[in-house]
Amino acid sequence: MGGFSIWHWLVVLVIVLLVFGTKRLTSGARDLGKAVHEFKKGMHGDDGDTPAPRLGEDKPAPAPTEQRERDDAAR
Repeated sequence: MGGFSIWHWLVVLVIVLLVFGTKRLTSGARDLGKAVHEFKKGMHGDDGDTPAPRLGEDKPAPAPTEQRERDDAAR
């Protein structure tokens, strides 16, 4: 009681194959494999292209001395 034998799993597999069909199961498995591959690729940063910079990150902030010099020149 509580444990499943190999025969229980085979019956479940046959029922799943009858309900969904092999074509739908193989396409679902293929899609799942592609999703896992893209996830791993994204986690390792293997995109090949760099992401677009965020708003405000396109140029570095001026150093504090440069900012003071600009403020003095503007007065």
